[in-house]
This record gives sequence, C-alpha cells and structure tokens, in this order.
Amino acid sequence: MLQIRTIATAVAATALAGAALLPTQAQAAAGSVHLTKIYYNSPGSDTRSTKSLNAEYVQIKNTTTKSVSLKGWTLVDASAHKYTFGTFTLGKGKTVTVHTGKGTNTSVSRYQGRAAYVWNNDKDKATFKKANGTVADTCSYNSTKVSSKVC
Repeated sequence: MLQIRTIATAVAATALAGAALLPTQAQAAAGSVHLTKIYYNSPGSDTRSTKSLNAEYVQIKNTTTKSVSLKGWTLVDASAHKYTFGTFTLGKGKTVTVHTGKGTNTSVSRYQGRAAYVWNNDKDKATFKKANGTVADTCSYNSTKVSSKVC
C-alpha cells in the first residue's frame, strides 16, 4: 500500500510540474513578428537605379496565430536610417519585404522610397521596433563574402 501511495504521489507531482510548464510552452507557440532576412548587397553595380535599390531589402515574418498591425513599427539600421510602417497589417504566417527604393506598396512589399542604399555591404545591424519603442528583433551581419543574412 505504501508503494502505491508513493507512486501516486510521484505521478501527481510530475503532472503538476508539467502543468507549470504549460504557460511557457503556450507563449512559445504564440510566435512573433521578426526579421527573417536582410539582402544587403544588391546584385551588380551599385547604380542607385530603382531596380538596384529594390534588390536591397529586409524580410519580416509573422509567425503568430493572428494578424498583427505594424502601424508605427520601425526598421532602423546602425546609421539611424529609419523606415516607419504606416497603416499596415501583416497576416498570420505571412512575410512582408521592405525594399529600399521606390514602388507601390502591397500586402507583400513595402517601399522606403529612398534614392540611396541603406544597408552597408560589409556590416550593419537591423533593429525592428514595435510602435511603443520596444525592440521586437535585431539582426546583424559582418561579411562581404555573401550578399544576404538569414536572421
């Protein structure tokens, strides 16, 4: 009988310990909106053409289970070049590409409208902040051997 009580107590303690972990697991399962890629060295010569500028971009993915409004969120490089999202909602599981140059904003592409490059070809740091200023994510690179960084 003592052995059965000991086993029952151990099973109950294990169940409680497992239940205590559930909120952390649930939070992890909720996902985030984060940087996934920086293409910092557009192909070919740096001519500042619209095509070349738009080949320099940052991708942001929403891995949460719901759409997220990015209105007021910012993307900043180490030199303080800042892009601020206007009214824009990123759907659940969706990715948006923020291009350096000019173009027409869509649900999958946003344009900073710049006439010069933002991301250094050797090293830089992208900081993605929520509208309240809280850092949502960062991604750094330090290489001239490749043209992009998967964050």
